[in-house]
Amino acid sequence: MDGEKDPRNLLVAFQIVRDLIAKNYALGPFVEELFEVTSCYFPIDFTPPPNDPHGIQREDLILSLRAVLASTPQFAEFLLPLLIEKMDSDLQSAKLDSLQTLTACCAIYGQKELQEFLPSLWSSLRREVFQTASEKVEAECLTALHALSACLSRSVLSSDAEDLLDSFLSSILQDCRHHLCEPDMKLVWPSAKLLQAAAGASLRTYHRLTHSVLPLLLEQYTKHSQSSQRRTILEMLLGFLELQQKWGRVEEDESALLSLRAPVCSVVFSALTDPSVQLQLVGIRALTVLGSLQGFLSPSDLELVVDHLIRLALHEEDSQSSEAAMEAAGSLAPIYPEVFSGRMVPRLGEELRSERDEERSLDLRSLRQRCLQALAAVSTHTSIVRETVPVLLQHLRQVQKGSEAGSAREVVSACQSLHRVALQCQQDAEGCWYFHQAAVPCLLATAVLAAMQGRRGAGAPAGTAAAPWGPAERCCCRPPAGAGTAGPAAPCQRQSCGGQRHVPFLLPSAESAHPLLGKALLEEDVLAAMVPVISAATTHLSPELAAQSVSHVVPLFLDGEVSFLPQNSFPCSFQPFAEGECLEAQRRLVALLMAFVCSLPRNVAIPQQERLLRELLALSCSCNCPFTATTAAKCFAGLVNKHPAGQQLDEILQLAVNRMEPGLAEGPRRVQALTLLLWVTKALVLRYHPLSSHLTDKLLGLLGDVELGPAAADGFSLLMAESPDVLHKGCHADVRIMFRQRFFTDNVPKLVQGFHGAGPDVKANYLKGLSHVLNHLPKPVLVTELPTLLSLLLEALSCSDRVVQLSTLSCLQPLLLEAPQIMSLHVDTLVTKFLSLTSSPAMAVRIAALRCAHALTSLPTIVLLPYKARVIRALAKPLDDKKRLVRKEAVAARGEWFLVGSPGR
Repeated sequence: MDGEKDPRNLLVAFQIVRDLIAKNYALGPFVEELFEVTSCYFPIDFTPPPNDPHGIQREDLILSLRAVLASTPQFAEFLLPLLIEKMDSDLQSAKLDSLQTLTACCAIYGQKELQEFLPSLWSSLRREVFQTASEKVEAECLTALHALSACLSRSVLSSDAEDLLDSFLSSILQDCRHHLCEPDMKLVWPSAKLLQAAAGASLRTYHRLTHSVLPLLLEQYTKHSQSSQRRTILEMLLGFLELQQKWGRVEEDESALLSLRAPVCSVVFSALTDPSVQLQLVGIRALTVLGSLQGFLSPSDLELVVDHLIRLALHEEDSQSSEAAMEAAGSLAPIYPEVFSGRMVPRLGEELRSERDEERSLDLRSLRQRCLQALAAVSTHTSIVRETVPVLLQHLRQVQKGSEAGSAREVVSACQSLHRVALQCQQDAEGCWYFHQAAVPCLLATAVLAAMQGRRGAGAPAGTAAAPWGPAERCCCRPPAGAGTAGPAAPCQRQSCGGQRHVPFLLPSAESAHPLLGKALLEEDVLAAMVPVISAATTHLSPELAAQSVSHVVPLFLDGEVSFLPQNSFPCSFQPFAEGECLEAQRRLVALLMAFVCSLPRNVAIPQQERLLRELLALSCSCNCPFTATTAAKCFAGLVNKHPAGQQLDEILQLAVNRMEPGLAEGPRRVQALTLLLWVTKALVLRYHPLSSHLTDKLLGLLGDVELGPAAADGFSLLMAESPDVLHKGCHADVRIMFRQRFFTDNVPKLVQGFHGAGPDVKANYLKGLSHVLNHLPKPVLVTELPTLLSLLLEALSCSDRVVQLSTLSCLQPLLLEAPQIMSLHVDTLVTKFLSLTSSPAMAVRIAALRCAHALTSLPTIVLLPYKARVIRALAKPLDDKKRLVRKEAVAARGEWFLVGSPGR
């Protein structure tokens, strides 16, 4: 192998030498010669030729040679001087290779091999960390120092042998310690990094160094008064505290940290009260680490920790400190559940019920918002969840009773906190079931009560009207005998009533326009916020518990069975699937039914499923409220997706088609029929059902419809995108692999054909549908189909529809990076289109066009040079755009175009 240059032969030769050593061949007098014949290639300097058919990279040779050099301690006396020499060179690649090789050697060396070279090694490492301008070199030096310390730590000493580790650490302390005390703090960080790299090697090195360093850092923190200096010192202290976490519990006999408990806590607590936000943030991190060290904090310290976290989370004006305190509370709560459930949760509950924030300038709404967030953040242990969930639910019920303008926002905030708690409970079966039992019935009961409540006078009994009914008010149920009503009561025409007592949901009239009690819970934003709470509480239930729960929820919606709800004394029957304008509010709660049944595992049987499907189908086609019709269609689709194949599924799908087709053809509810078509199609496309192709063809046919065409085109985005609440794997939907690729293969040719045959007034619909499909397609698949589709994408950029423009630009941007050769063929058209769209009235289109203009710079330089001056001139205009985000993208894009063709680019 002497003088060999072919990289293929070198790889084989290095492997042979490695095998000779690994298989314990006696090298005898040939150790130095074997080292010389291999080390002459160190460091590797190899650049593979262009279009190399063998594919051998420089890294392959580096790793193969390193495996030889670091394979035996017998090479140490020859290798270590070589590594020191290369570490002192000016070539960065040689430095990095030497440091990485030294780290590899430390895994097999002992004190005997290192003893002679330790001073030189330390000198080289220290110099590189103190003086280097390269972060890579600094990181490798610290890694090598860590490896050296670990190697010396594990060596077994004889009784009369010198302890090299102690002398090595003494050298490190001697060279670094005094820098921690310098007033200008110039070399503080390099010194701290070196000390921490060595201290992290073993428990022995940690104790040796922290005994000397920790008291010094605490002293320096007290000496310095500026917050910036204190932050630097506390960050160094934090680095040593984090190293203690590697060894778990703090041992009393050797730990310097335990002996310094009082001053360490004092320093951290003082940082938490400092006006500097940045110092507070470091203090919160240090507090989290201290809390994670078992046995370090005393009971009184823990109480003080909780008090500080409450103050920062609720009353600190800066949101960074507040959020960091909440995160710290969530980290420490599982370690000390009794302290947090007994001290923090009651305080948060009191603050949530308070009428004003006396400590700081936060308004009441901001204080409540933070209380809700803190309650959710701390709910990281089942015992704490049992305390926080009732507080959150009680607040939800209190907000429901109010009628102030901010009620909806507060309910949404409460639901967001409950959702976070539900997600945190999912990994714990006990906590998940508790949350489900506590939250789901309460949310349903609160919403059902809100849907039933009408306007009543103060003190009026249920079933009485506070004022004469307005002309828009009507009831479909006979009032009970003796109930005082000001107008004639129409007899009940609903068979399901059965003569039961009903209270009308009174519609507001011009004469009396008082707010409905609890109406905030019926707003779309609020119901949409409740959906993920119920879904997250249901998806991780075991099949047995899920079956137990579904046996209550489905009868609630189908038969009005409210006995399982915590508050079952409702003023009237709950009949969300019945007809009548007075039940419009109840029908909106189908969104909560959707959240529950569509999140159940597929092996959980749903009682009365066929009846439920028929009711949902009827509601989705007949309801005038778009929100209700859409949620009913989504719920129907979610159930259909999981329904076992067979005659029952075929019958319900045929029934759905029979309801959709007349609705799509004509009538006032074409939009509802289209919504149902889209969601059922998605449900079937995901599971490869044969009927999906028939429904997709029907959707393609609607692209030529002047009225429904634009909505049908947007529907292709719904079919391809991930749905947040139903029909995704998280809620156990039947989602087959590569369904998007299959949809693309089956339907894009039809879209292209339809585009060419369409009239000018509907061509944009086909382009919009195509851009939605391509935008959600995996990019490797799209690149292979790009040559045949690029002309259509370029034509889509000329479309006046902003959605088409934005979707197409989003599709083209990654293609410029992943398929530069194909895109280079159309560079003239791309430059013209992108520059034109930088003046679009829509800000989102301008931003997307500028990003695409930026991405153009990834094309070959020879292609771009003819356009450089033109693009730079054109991009000067958006530099003055009235929107900051547009200006930011223009600066980035123009800067890259200035660099096109520059040396070294």
